[in-house]
Amino acid sequence: MSQTYFTPASFRFLRALDRNNSREWFHAHKDDYERHVREPFLQLITDLQAPLAKISPHYRADPRKNGGSLFRIHRDTRFSHNKLPYKPWQGSRFFHERRHEIPAPSFYVHLQPGDCFAGGGMWHPEPDALKHIRGFLADNPAAWKKATQSKAFRERFTFLGESLSRPPRGFDPDHELIEDLKRKDFAAGENFDDALACSAELLPWVVENFKRVAPLVDYLCAAQELDF
Repeated sequence: MSQTYFTPASFRFLRALDRNNSREWFHAHKDDYERHVREPFLQLITDLQAPLAKISPHYRADPRKNGGSLFRIHRDTRFSHNKLPYKPWQGSRFFHERRHEIPAPSFYVHLQPGDCFAGGGMWHPEPDALKHIRGFLADNPAAWKKATQSKAFRERFTFLGESLSRPPRGFDPDHELIEDLKRKDFAAGENFDDALACSAELLPWVVENFKRVAPLVDYLCAAQELDF
């Protein structure tokens, strides 16, 4: 039997949290969060374990409540001007087994009213990792084009994040991939609507999304000398 995870109540909770972003409100509605958002997301993560292992045996879907694939809904406000305590969205990352040793790309699923998406890559890589990616990209343009310029990739994915206004120092401004070399983020995503999130099509859709973004993740693993 096909599995559904989220319901319209999941999105009602997230919209209400966006309007009532306070510790008092959240604690009064924590049962709704658990029932409609956290528990179904943990089940989705569990059900992605086997399909993800077929895409790459080095990636993990970890359904632990804390320290696993699911991001905390609490915001880290220590270094932010925005002191709202909660994120009005729920996200999960599916990480490389060596992520604690080497900066590694991830697969990702994001649930937010009107802005759901899934994909993969590296978001805000640290300077050393970014340098490795750019150097690898400059030296291996053909593999990059194969990974990110295929019809299967281009018809579904959009690159996310920021780019430099000028070519990075030390790289040829006339390089055929100069626009990619300017990237500060190497992540790509594909949106899906709230209706798909609430349907039995969500799991197969996410699996297909991960399969199609896998060449990008594989390429970024190679740039970091990680197995894929």
